Amino acid sequence: MTAADPGLPEQPDGPAPEPRSVRRSLASIVLGFELFIVLLASLTIFGLSPAPFGDDGIPRWWALVGGGVLLVGLLAIMALLRYEGAYVAGWVLQGILLATGFLNPAMFFVGALFGGMWWYAMVAGARIDRQRKESA
Repeated sequence: MTAADPGLPEQPDGPAPEPRSVRRSLASIVLGFELFIVLLASLTIFGLSPAPFGDDGIPRWWALVGGGVLLVGLLAIMALLRYEGAYVAGWVLQGILLATGFLNPAMFFVGALFGGMWWYAMVAGARIDRQRKESA
């Protein structure tokens, strides 16, 4: 607070920070929802013991390990969204999520749904950011 205006906070020096990218915001929302879905899907696959898991195949706990690896990947991508490479990695994780349909066929639907949401977040977010930049 300044002596001249005791009720007003001081304004920081320098230019105002750029507004956060809509593309980045939408991507973080989609990835955040995917965190819950991957957690629940890995628990479901672990509990249902589909064909590749069980007594004769892969140990059941690998479903939890795979889910954990996907969760760490999603968190890492969320943290790195300020870089363009994170969006490419996001596309890769969308493909991996879709591929989990081979373990539980319902995941084909879930993977396609989230892939569509990711696509929309990328296209619409980039369009809105471009319009904001042009109007500024």
